[in-house]
Amino acid sequence: MLTRKQYELLMFIHDRLQDSGVSPSFEEMKEALDLKSKSGIHRLITGLEERGFLRRLPNRARALEVVRLPENSAPEQLPIRNRRVDMLRQKEVGSRKSMMRGGGNTVQLSLYGRIAAGTPIEALRDHSMLVDVPATLLGRGDHYALEVEGDSMVDAGILDGDTVIIERTEHASTGDIVVALVEGHEVTLKRLRRKGDSVALEPANQNYETRIYRPDQVSVQGRLVGLLRKY
Repeated sequence: MLTRKQYELLMFIHDRLQDSGVSPSFEEMKEALDLKSKSGIHRLITGLEERGFLRRLPNRARALEVVRLPENSAPEQLPIRNRRVDMLRQKEVGSRKSMMRGGGNTVQLSLYGRIAAGTPIEALRDHSMLVDVPATLLGRGDHYALEVEGDSMVDAGILDGDTVIIERTEHASTGDIVVALVEGHEVTLKRLRRKGDSVALEPANQNYETRIYRPDQVSVQGRLVGLLRKY
């Protein structure tokens, strides 16, 4: 039997993995459950692990796998927050049907090229390349795909050779993983942090340093919404 907080955290992690393929950060979990400290999240995750609902993936910080869901996870039995998420997702999936080709469940997106998840490199812009993406990864708006090069985001579950799905936008919140255009000619995939009058592009690998820029040196080109991986 799960406590309400354990249940809400499990479903929040499950929803995020279903939507983007990337585990939420501890900060995001803390905010979602309206807790005052991350220590409460650690205790909840440990409890879910002990009960066989969650598993931490070895050698990858913050990488979680939902092993199973509780029996009362039908939409009509979910807490209000998760039931609303479920209804919104079904509404979005319905709106995507007009995007699907041949009645299938995939959408073709432009694969622009490789983006560095290490030192910034110039993005390739080959609009002739296409990639098939599950429609369930896409929300409303314009999307494109980029192939990841480098290992600076491995602790966020993003590996060299992965294909990331990007929602085209110029706006992002602190903590979002974004495609950032640096000084007008280089792009990189990093976590965005706004600190006063500066913008930080933060890696998810302790071997890399966070880079600090003035706001006029960085512009957001898109926000990570999904990930594809070949095995």
